[in-house]
Amino acid sequence: MSDRQMLILKAAVRMIAKKGVRGLRVEELAAEAGVSTALIYYHFGDRAGLLRRTLEYVSERAERYTAEAMERSDDARTQLTDMLLLELQDDPAIIENSSAWGELRASAIFDPDLRAQLGDSTRTWVDDLSELIDQARSDGTAHEDTDARASAERLTALIEGLSNRWLSGSTPLGRAQDLVRQAVSLELDSKR
Repeated sequence: MSDRQMLILKAAVRMIAKKGVRGLRVEELAAEAGVSTALIYYHFGDRAGLLRRTLEYVSERAERYTAEAMERSDDARTQLTDMLLLELQDDPAIIENSSAWGELRASAIFDPDLRAQLGDSTRTWVDDLSELIDQARSDGTAHEDTDARASAERLTALIEGLSNRWLSGSTPLGRAQDLVRQAVSLELDSKR
């Protein structure tokens, strides 16, 4: 990816996080990124292409910062918990990323192409967590009857919901983090 594309995508995430997908105007994005509208269309084709690539960029950013969880511990259960908690941090980049993800997710309701891409990103996230839960089952830190896929789906849905509540001021950050820790324990320790 070129430096210009990166600059445009960073500006798109900022604008979507602040104004939503409907508030994203290519002319305003060009001004925010310090490029011409023609350059945006050159790199992304059209507004739909820009949105698809922005969603991909948001997913890649989340993968980068949650990868830290894999480096902190060799224990799958700890990695799982840390990976989820890294989505709920009082960090401007993570707040921006989470806000943009929520806005793109809401827009996907009306955009079949974006919906398919969002589904793929969500499945990848669920797959990654499922693998960690399977590892935790193998090493004895999760109940042997835990349904890894179902647990991963519930945990990712919880993160999305708690992120929305935290970002909107409905749930304090510490409470959201505590709820995640409790949910991991319920998912991994309960006999199903």
